[in-house]
Parts: sequence; C-alpha cells; structure tokens
Amino acid sequence: MKAIILAAGRGSRMRRMTDDRPKCLVEFQGRALLDRQIDALRAAGIQDIGIVTGYRREMLAGRGTAEFHNPRWAETNMVSSLACARDWLSREPCIVSYSDIFYEPAAVSLLLESQADLAITYDPNWLDIWQRRFADPLSDAETFRLNADGTLAEIGLTPDSVQAIQGQYMGLLRIGPAGWAEVTRIREHLSALERDKMHMTGTLQEIIRAGRLPVEAVPYRGIWGEVDSEADLGAYR
Repeated sequence: MKAIILAAGRGSRMRRMTDDRPKCLVEFQGRALLDRQIDALRAAGIQDIGIVTGYRREMLAGRGTAEFHNPRWAETNMVSSLACARDWLSREPCIVSYSDIFYEPAAVSLLLESQADLAITYDPNWLDIWQRRFADPLSDAETFRLNADGTLAEIGLTPDSVQAIQGQYMGLLRIGPAGWAEVTRIREHLSALERDKMHMTGTLQEIIRAGRLPVEAVPYRGIWGEVDSEADLGAYR
C-alpha cells in the first residue's frame, strides 16, 4: 500500500513560523512534523510515500518517493491537492495524511487492517486535547456522529453542544479506488469554484448524504496532535 501526505499549503495561522518553510517542516520537540509522519508510515510498513507539494516545494525535494505538485495551492483546498495524486488513488488503496499532524504507527496500522473503501481514524477522547488548545473547545470543533455499526453518520457541521461530537477526525484516512471514484463523482457535480473550495470533511459529509458508500470510523486512543498555531506546540508539550 502507498501513502500520500498533503503538504501543499503554507499554514498562514502559524504566522512567522512558515514565512520561509512549509507548515509540515515546523518542528515539534526537535523534529519536523513531516519527518514524524514519514517515520510513522514506514514503521507501519509503508515504503512508497508520495507528497503533494505547493508552497516552497523545493524544500520538500527528496522527502518522499514521489512528488505530486499542486501549482494552484494558494487558491485551492485540500481535496484539490489530493486530486493531484489521482493516478495512485485510482489504482490501489492509499493512506492519506494531512501534513500538520503527528501520530504513532499504530494509527496507520488500524487503517491498514481495514477493508473499507473509505475509512478514517478518530479520537473518542478528543475533548481533553481541545480544552488544552482552546478556551472554548466548540470554537474550533465540528460535528462527528456515528451510526450504530461504527460508520460515520455526520461530520464537519457546526456543533451546538459537546454532545454533537462523538470523536475528533484526525486527518488520517484510507481511500480505496471505489472511495476515490465516489469523491470524483461528487466533485464532477460541482462548479469549478466549488471544487476549489471543497475541503475534506465537507467531501465526507457529501458522501454520507449520497448514501452510496459507507465511511468506516476507526477509534484511535494513542498519541496524536494537530498543529494549527504556534500555541498548539506549547499545549502539546
């Protein structure tokens, strides 16, 4: 199986820390986030790692086994960056990772064990982390509801209470060829502007609404984190 790391964006919320480097090269406890992801993927047994580049692509040269460049990185969202790796996604299942997160190899192994065409990892104990990161955890949270069979029922909407959030989507997922075909089908029905703005949780929510393909939700209780700001680095320390 191959892996794709989405590293096209700058990460403007990191401010000065990304003036001269992509967000994925910001260091946490002495190591770049990207290096942590690559190590976790390889420790789980994945050797072919493609990186979707954009901002300061030259700084990512040689980091993976393949590069997929998004020349429109500044005006498109994450799913458009993912589409740059469509050749891999249409041929075999791939693990897809955001580039501003860190996690253990066990999180990757959970997705490798899945047989689903679409599967995501989530943290059922998300609230403790969000309380450390935000004065109001709901200010940067989205709905996350599960069906009785463990598939995803809702994601990415604005929650009105903590009870609307049964877990936190981590930005780590598995997409098989059938899953990518469903993402492609949904994108084809959008205008060019809508495609550019489409983010991952919005895409997953549209897949749920269409009802053609279930999204498996796999609980993960190990170490992980999402780095959106310089303050996050302090919170995780």
